[in-house]
Amino acid sequence: MQVDAVVLDIDGVLVDVADSYRRAILESVDRVCGKPIERDAVQTFKDAGGFNNDWELTDAAALFVIARREGLRMDVDEFTDRVRELGGGLDAAKEVVGDLPRVAQARVRDQWDRDALRETFQALYLGAELYRELEGGEPPVEAAGYVHDEPTLVDPETLDDLTARFDVGVLTGRPAAEADIALEHVGLDVPDDRRFTMDDWDEGKPHPRALVELAERFDAERVAFAGDTLDDVRTARNADEADETRVYYGIGVLTGGLTGESGQEKFAESGADAVVEDVNELVDLLE
Repeated sequence: MQVDAVVLDIDGVLVDVADSYRRAILESVDRVCGKPIERDAVQTFKDAGGFNNDWELTDAAALFVIARREGLRMDVDEFTDRVRELGGGLDAAKEVVGDLPRVAQARVRDQWDRDALRETFQALYLGAELYRELEGGEPPVEAAGYVHDEPTLVDPETLDDLTARFDVGVLTGRPAAEADIALEHVGLDVPDDRRFTMDDWDEGKPHPRALVELAERFDAERVAFAGDTLDDVRTARNADEADETRVYYGIGVLTGGLTGESGQEKFAESGADAVVEDVNELVDLLE
């Protein structure tokens, strides 16, 4: 695959977030709503699309739990299938809950505390010390911080090779401060003008704007974007459609929630140009 520039997602590509972000989603819903969701449900929401922002995924999972308590007769697969049919994301989740009777909808709204969910998520993920530094104020939960439980998925030799041969950028749903933590952890120095974080745009993946703008900044003709979710591949597909002057490749990486043969099939169905076992395979794939 011939390219001029490589854009990397962070979560599930450069660092493993199974015991950090995904754990924070599960425990935030349990602590605030009084009932957990299954671990596999996180990937089911991701596959529905529009949940690049883990705070919004947490909100949607909490909405599902509360709505079930108030009479919604759907399991998580039926709920996320409906969310996908309605376009994905939190707005679609709210639309699904809108099928409940009005009295039940009102009870759901009364119990759905998005501020408490976000504060709990951040306290669990960052830990008390970083929470006070980055969020300000006292955390609602005293925790050491799951941010310290993010094993590296990329070899230093891979980063040396990619940065020597290509322009390298980052496109992530993380806030900028948390992107800095992960990039420092793996040893990848990316200037501000070569990355997009949650703080840099409102649309989020799979909207193509961030990837197209990075390609323009690189003055690249052929760009590869490697990510661990279907929305990452859809971002490349959407960029290819929006920008006729360049070629965009979407590469699925099987170190996030999608793994094995089923992960390969889902990436292929979403239009992936290639699927790799881990990010280190980019060294041989890209020319």
